[in-house]
Amino acid sequence: MLTLALVLMVVIPAVGGVLAGAFKGASSRGAAVTAAAATAALAAWATATVYGGAHAAAVGDMPWLGGPAATPVVGVLLDPLGSILLLVVTVIGLLTVVYSTRYLGMDNRDHRVPPTEHPRYYFWLLLFLASMVGVAISPNFLQLFFFWELTTVCSWALISYYRNEKSLAAGFKALVVTQVGGVFFLVALLILFARTGSFEFGALALLPDRLRLVVFVLLLLAAWAKAAQVPFHTWLPEAMEAPTPISAYLHAAAMVKAGVFLMARSVSSGWAMPVEVGMVMGAMAVLTLFIALTYYFVQDDLKRLLAYSTIAHLGYVLLGISLGALGSTVGFRGGVLHIICHGFAKATLFLCVGAIAYVTGSRSISALGGLAKTMPLTAAAFFVGVLAATGVPPFSCFWSKFMILSGAVQLGGAIGPVLLVLVLLESLIAFSWMVYVGQKVFFGERTPVACVNSDPPPAMSGVLVALMIGCLLAPAVGIPLVQWIGR
Repeated sequence: MLTLALVLMVVIPAVGGVLAGAFKGASSRGAAVTAAAATAALAAWATATVYGGAHAAAVGDMPWLGGPAATPVVGVLLDPLGSILLLVVTVIGLLTVVYSTRYLGMDNRDHRVPPTEHPRYYFWLLLFLASMVGVAISPNFLQLFFFWELTTVCSWALISYYRNEKSLAAGFKALVVTQVGGVFFLVALLILFARTGSFEFGALALLPDRLRLVVFVLLLLAAWAKAAQVPFHTWLPEAMEAPTPISAYLHAAAMVKAGVFLMARSVSSGWAMPVEVGMVMGAMAVLTLFIALTYYFVQDDLKRLLAYSTIAHLGYVLLGISLGALGSTVGFRGGVLHIICHGFAKATLFLCVGAIAYVTGSRSISALGGLAKTMPLTAAAFFVGVLAATGVPPFSCFWSKFMILSGAVQLGGAIGPVLLVLVLLESLIAFSWMVYVGQKVFFGERTPVACVNSDPPPAMSGVLVALMIGCLLAPAVGIPLVQWIGR
């Protein structure tokens, strides 16, 4: 029964996407919401059913490969690590679909989308959801690679959705850069199979030391490209040409999270990552934090500001994973926990920006002011998102950052104090700037572009309320799950 449910979590959104693409009007929206809701419900049930353990099952094999790979290589795997990503992609995916039912339309002052263009949007969004579910439940590198590449195609189509010059250029750049990461992943996969005859995650530990180092470096490069880490970070801010709900999903739950998940899965499968790779991963994560931070101060587009924030937060995830490679299970758990904590915080912020653009037609920080008077719910949600993302207790990212820093201190030596100072410095600067931007947009005298009447429609406002709750409850769901990792 559990195996069937996991398979259906891929099939339902894929079929739902086809139906939503074929239908028109309310039928298209209904098919999309139904498919996303069913997938989220199955994900919650499956996570509760397998809680504290793992479920693996074979679905098919490839006997023509020979050797150990002749055993079943197509199947499902759900464990605490996969459960974290699964909940993020399905719950935030459902909220994104619900939000989109009103965001798309002729009342949107930022981008008016005629009804004839809606089915294409829902098709690619639901296929994106299906591919991310596939990433979360893949039992080996081969299947993970298949869904990894599918997310690349979906993100390209959605970033390019408006089909104007800027969006097409942004989609093409995202496709090329992330595809470079896919090539690194493919080479690592080929080396792994050639030397071990297996695609299993645990086969990494069977490689000779030098070859294992090479494979981990290739996987790390793939993860950096997918997760928009330095030096591959430039595609993500330009991807803000996508519809805002897509930006929210891409940043909070999909695509970029596949990159960090690859490293989390690789490290946790026998904890065989060479120390040298772990040190490079951690050093580059810290470098990415501060490079992304320097871009905050020159952004006028709210979405681009949030894009650089996402780059920094993915650095936090990789920092925690690197601590796991260096021997800190607590740090690793904190990095994994940050996937879900950051997911709800960043979705809240992006969808607030979407609400602002929907009502005012602008995302310009300099052009906005005084919005709290007419958009109080959006203002409240934005500041909740800021508190959650910057790690102010009791909101979500406080708990994951606390675990990451605890893991660093437990390693001993100079690593703990140095990381403690750097992370607290980054968090303080990010908090101060985000609050400054929030004050500029929501308080003070109303600017002409901000002279609007109300918060966005109920479907969009309801999603903002749900996400605010998620910014508080995400750690309560994630912490019990990550405690099972590494046992």
